[in-house]
Amino acid sequence: MAELMKGLKRTHRCAELTAADVGKTVTVMGWVQKNRNKGGLVFVDVRDRSGIIQVVFEEGKSDEVLIEKAAKLRAEFVVAVVGKVEKRSGAVNEHLATGEIEIIPGELRILAESETPPFPVEEKVKTKEEVRLKYRYLDLRRPDMQRNLMMRSKAATLIRQFLANEGFLEIETPVLIGSTPEGARDYLVPSRLHQGHFYALPQSPQLFKQLLMCSGCDRYFQLARCFRDEDLRADRQPEFTQIDMELSFVDVDDVIDVNERLMKELFSEVLGVDVPLPIPRMTWQEAMDRYGSDKPDIRFGMELTDVTEVVAGSEFAVFKGAIENGGTVRGINAKGQGAMPRKKIDKLVSFAKDYGAKGLAYLAVQEDGTVKSSFAKFMTEEETKKLMEAMGAENGDLLLFAADKNKVVWAVLGALRLELAKQMELLDKDVYRFLWVTEFPLLEWSDEENRFMAMHHPFTMPMEEDIQYIDSDPGRVRAKAYDIVLNGNEIGGGSVRIFDPDIQSKMFEVLGFTPEQAKEQFGFLLTAFKYGVPPHAGLAYGLDRIIMLMAKADSIRDVIAFPKIKDASDLMTEAPTPVDAKQLEELGLEIAVKE
Repeated sequence: MAELMKGLKRTHRCAELTAADVGKTVTVMGWVQKNRNKGGLVFVDVRDRSGIIQVVFEEGKSDEVLIEKAAKLRAEFVVAVVGKVEKRSGAVNEHLATGEIEIIPGELRILAESETPPFPVEEKVKTKEEVRLKYRYLDLRRPDMQRNLMMRSKAATLIRQFLANEGFLEIETPVLIGSTPEGARDYLVPSRLHQGHFYALPQSPQLFKQLLMCSGCDRYFQLARCFRDEDLRADRQPEFTQIDMELSFVDVDDVIDVNERLMKELFSEVLGVDVPLPIPRMTWQEAMDRYGSDKPDIRFGMELTDVTEVVAGSEFAVFKGAIENGGTVRGINAKGQGAMPRKKIDKLVSFAKDYGAKGLAYLAVQEDGTVKSSFAKFMTEEETKKLMEAMGAENGDLLLFAADKNKVVWAVLGALRLELAKQMELLDKDVYRFLWVTEFPLLEWSDEENRFMAMHHPFTMPMEEDIQYIDSDPGRVRAKAYDIVLNGNEIGGGSVRIFDPDIQSKMFEVLGFTPEQAKEQFGFLLTAFKYGVPPHAGLAYGLDRIIMLMAKADSIRDVIAFPKIKDASDLMTEAPTPVDAKQLEELGLEIAVKE
């Protein structure tokens, strides 16, 4: 390779060349995208991360040896070309940044040959994702993937610069930590020196960033690697990157202010998109009542309407039974969908059942004003008219209703609203609608654990006016917590932290921790709190998720260089892999084989 590179120095990336460079002698290096041999005239497209340049080997302009060499080039050969930039002799290619120019070469070196790749290295390739991930190094050569990685790099650099300018210190926290049972499952790392003991990989740097506030660091941030051993979805990975931050001597508005300005700058600089400030805020209760979701997509309407009182006297058993059991009846109006075929409505009913519904009541208003309904015979004409008025129904609308406990009704209609928006093509990826959701419940009841669990984590500060209910009615207590939502995705979340030891003790008590258990798991933090802890608050974003939305990708796998698949394995390196007996012996471990 040293010989191959001797005397060569790249002067430009391929697509950095413009018409202003005509007449210059340049050296470009990259991969062969295409080779078109017209006999005595060879067109070679050379690609690097910046884009493509056309190199033309032509009788009379290039010597025969060079033309013969060019004719042998195949896709993905790595080449260096030294030559002169000229205006295109043929038609200008308006689809290419370098479409006005070409290189007439004086020298061609083949730096590496390539076998035929398992799929074409080109934009929007239709290859199965499993194949792309197995040969990820080839997949990453594709222009759309390169753009995603460059966007991610630009965003990370900008975030670092913005936070540094705001007085934040970038501080790394440990990756080998103690395990804590609250939250998702930990990835465990066995200790060789302390056999039978384990480190955990951090699900977030939560405890350490609070300790940094105790340390007087004032404002901390980190692009932190985090790990969760949980089932994966399109927007989940076992390892991911958080934009993590914590601030001292602040309250909710201070954290929101700095983060709104961060998002405005990020979207302006990377995408040229203006984020109007202030970003609207909505309480958790309002978000659930209006959208059935704590991360509502506000790019479209189709809000939930509570019709419990309107149908309270109805004889329809589904509505009546739900109300008698302390539930509600709510509906959504899918505008212009009144003519939806029955088969399609039935599909929506089974979709709703996946989210816990026993069924779905519907009322379709035809264009001529006639009504088709799954429950018309159980309601009087007057009751039906009142229901349609409450729902704002017009000719051509489809009304869908769920009746059950609030939790089920919200889940069903929240999901149904998004499914209908997809079908009706209401989700515009070019539109970015931010929202703050605030005042979450501090605690949620877990039937599985038979106790209250922290909705965020055990260090979240209750709203001061709600502390009085923490013993008598824990479910009523709201948290000083806030999520930032973008187009129906929670991209970040945080809270004001508890810094009063008495409130922290009470919180542990409500969560079912004995003082001994609290001390065993969080003793170092509780001890630190005895030595003068400032009021503090923080927030963490999922960087992968933000970049996914900015790049308009369908999955975070498309914005992570080397992601895992749904079973948390890596198709390229084949991790996780077995380890040899000697390694296990050193760790004092034995594998229990399941029959």
